[in-house]
Amino acid sequence: MPIEIERKFLLADEGWRQQVVRSSRIRQGYMGKLDKASVRIRIQGGSANINIKSATLGMRRQEYEYAIPLNEAEEMLDTLCNTPQIDKTRFIVEHDGHTWEIDEFYGDNEGLLVAEVELGSEDEAFGRPDWLGEEVTEDPRYYNVNLIRHPFKEW
Repeated sequence: MPIEIERKFLLADEGWRQQVVRSSRIRQGYMGKLDKASVRIRIQGGSANINIKSATLGMRRQEYEYAIPLNEAEEMLDTLCNTPQIDKTRFIVEHDGHTWEIDEFYGDNEGLLVAEVELGSEDEAFGRPDWLGEEVTEDPRYYNVNLIRHPFKEW
């Protein structure tokens, strides 16, 4: 069973911007009722995926992801996915042997920045960059699936 182990953090300052190695714009939407799992359609750059993730929040969750044709992803986002949708830029930063994904949100979530690091185990050690702020892994407000229901602008 595929498992994702990920920790989420806010950012203490803008120091991470000088360390970005690449970035891409992301559009994503969610389908149907979100009780046991989320079904997400994501377009990132020139590719698209469908992702199914267990609805349990926290560091460890089941995750399945499959490539789908870009034109079909666009159709699903336009016609089948709930609104609002997520619009963000993902910045990749390498630090101390780990890849950090920093998402800068737009639209109803404008002003929100979240850093994530995927780990091989729940107790894996990682270096904390100077720009890293408060951990929000256990705070459901910061999960994309919840940002469509309760956007950052409403907090």
